[in-house]
Amino acid sequence: MDIVLRKEYFKFINYWLISLLIFIAIIVIVGGLTRLTDSGLSITTWDVVSGILPPLNTDEWEKVFNLYKEIPQFYLLNQSMTLNEFKVIYYWEYIHRVLGRILGLLFLIPFIYIYFKKVLNNNYNWNFFVLFLLILLQGTVGWYMVKSGLVENTTVSHYRLAIHLNLALILFSAIFWYLLNIKNKKNKIFFNFNNNFILPKIFIFLVFLQITFGAFTSGLDAGKVYQTWPLMNNYFFPDDLSFRDIVFPKIFNEPSFVQFIHRKLAYIILVFVLVISFLTFYKKNKDMYNSVYFLLAMIFVQIILGIFTLLSGAYILIASLHQISTILLLISSIYFYYKSLKT
Repeated sequence: MDIVLRKEYFKFINYWLISLLIFIAIIVIVGGLTRLTDSGLSITTWDVVSGILPPLNTDEWEKVFNLYKEIPQFYLLNQSMTLNEFKVIYYWEYIHRVLGRILGLLFLIPFIYIYFKKVLNNNYNWNFFVLFLLILLQGTVGWYMVKSGLVENTTVSHYRLAIHLNLALILFSAIFWYLLNIKNKKNKIFFNFNNNFILPKIFIFLVFLQITFGAFTSGLDAGKVYQTWPLMNNYFFPDDLSFRDIVFPKIFNEPSFVQFIHRKLAYIILVFVLVISFLTFYKKNKDMYNSVYFLLAMIFVQIILGIFTLLSGAYILIASLHQISTILLLISSIYFYYKSLKT
């Protein structure tokens, strides 16, 4: 199947998709810093149009600050916060939201041009239209997440945070996949649920499951408990829990249990990567060697940064590097999966 109908647009499509990937990565990083600085609840309204501009004078700043004072995060945790301190957390959330709006335009405007120029076939036009809908959905889910922390809680729901992050990384993965297809003039299908190439598919599932528990860990501040490694305060299982406490789904609200699962999933993924890497070398799939080297490098970097994040008490710089490496690990994982599909 032809993917790009007019060869002179190959570079344009490639640059467009690469720019989208870079922009989504920046949004994820800023979103992570927004969470790490507890800034996500600083803007308590969802103004799609009027929210493009930040407060421009003292009266406007006092207005948005007073709105923040009405939510539990302020009157339970931040009563001593000054206006200048509020501006810092406000701008983190504001930049995150503005970047989301820019992403929508960065996607939509070139896509309209591509559509009317008939650069892509109908199948890919439809696929990219679905991705645009996903961007719109992502914005809606972002507000749905923020709402969870405005009434009874001092932070957002870790479940909604996980949905928000996963949607962003699914969007990232899909765009990266289409970029690989276009560059290689292939039409490999990502969401193919047959039994072929089952090990790489299980691996991708494990990666997204780990991303989900990473979001749970961030949302519950679970990285700030049990700051020891390899054991959890000299225990394999958290000593503030017993097996009688494991009642689903309530147990996923327990920071220590979430950290436990996040740790063990990392080990499972490491073993899985070592196994599939061994099989790749054993079968002498030389066309996959580079993807395996990249994957092995990123899995070790990610685990090491995860350990240092834990030992540092989720120090913001190390924790942010851990989140950045998640994106690189996802790229290496998707690339490995792509290379493993022969057709």
